[in-house]
Parts: sequence; structure tokens; C-alpha cells
Amino acid sequence: MLVLVHGGLWDDGMDAERFWGRTGVVAGVRGAGLTVWAPDRAMRAGSWAAEAEHLAAGLPDGPVVLVGGSNGCSAAVRLALAVPERVRGLVLAWPATAGDARVDGRLPAELAPLLAGGVLRGVADEELTGLRMPVAVLPAVPENPVHQRRTADGLLAHVPGAVELPGCPEPPHPLFRPAGLVAALAAFAAGC
Repeated sequence: MLVLVHGGLWDDGMDAERFWGRTGVVAGVRGAGLTVWAPDRAMRAGSWAAEAEHLAAGLPDGPVVLVGGSNGCSAAVRLALAVPERVRGLVLAWPATAGDARVDGRLPAELAPLLAGGVLRGVADEELTGLRMPVAVLPAVPENPVHQRRTADGLLAHVPGAVELPGCPEPPHPLFRPAGLVAALAAFAAGC
């Protein structure tokens, strides 16, 4: 089973349906013969750990492959660290860049606690080295200020054995097309 953790950071109107549903990802994954669950994140949570707790409460039975998109990568990693026995694989798609003053400076001050971290918001780099499940990183192509290539490279360098999947624009970007992403996710899940 794939569990899709959507992006957004306290964005009004950003939910699983907008990020994964309307963009064709959920339908594509189902069309590829996979079971999928795309929950809504606790969008106004005060910490990534609180988001992980919210997601863990609804996790389906059995091991899952987590797919985090954009800021959802932080929630997915926190979940994988909290319940590693429930996660058989982890995909970090279009990981949001941490520590860029230009990007962070445009966000409300109340989000500051969520912006801290190492390579990835909400996660210390030492924690990334502790991930023991198969991990794949999918960069944003083309990169943009929120999803910089350096973030994908940093994750590939810190997570033992992490592999890179072919990049693409992130949903709901107008250039996003689900077919390549769905094929990459299906192939990765089959290998976990």
C-alpha cells in the first residue's frame, strides 16, 4: 500500500485531494494496480511530530510505502522515524528546502518552529542517517526556490543507500503530469 502525504505548509485549500487527487496521482496509482491512501495532514499542527502522530493514528494495517510530497516529506520522515516497523519504504518527492532566508522570510513568523532542521525541515541530519528502510528521493525538475536541487542532493548524501528517482515538476504545478511519477512509485514499491 502507498500512503501519500501531501505538501503545503498551513496553506488554505491545500489538502490531499488538491495535491494528489485532482492532479491524477491517486487515479494513476490505482490504475497501476496499487492500493493507495491519501490522508489530509494536520495542517495547523505546531510541530512535525504532531503531524506524524496524526498520520500514525490512521495508518492502515500492515507495512506501507510512504510518499511525502514537498513539505509532506518532513511529516513522512517524522512518521518513518516514529514507527519504522510500519514503513517498508519511503519516497521523498520534491523535498522543501530548509534554511533559505529568501523563502523562509516570506512565511508568517508563527511557522518558524516548523522551518528549523538540517537538510530537511523538522529533521536533524543525524536522524536522516538512522533511516533503515529503502529510501528514494525525487527532485523537482525544474528546481525552484521552494524545492531546490541542493535539498535532494543533501538527502541523497545523508540517507544510507538512498536512490534518486527521475524528477519532475511538483503537483499542483501546471506542468505536472502524473504518468512518470506513478511509474516511478510503482517500480520503487515493487522493490521494497
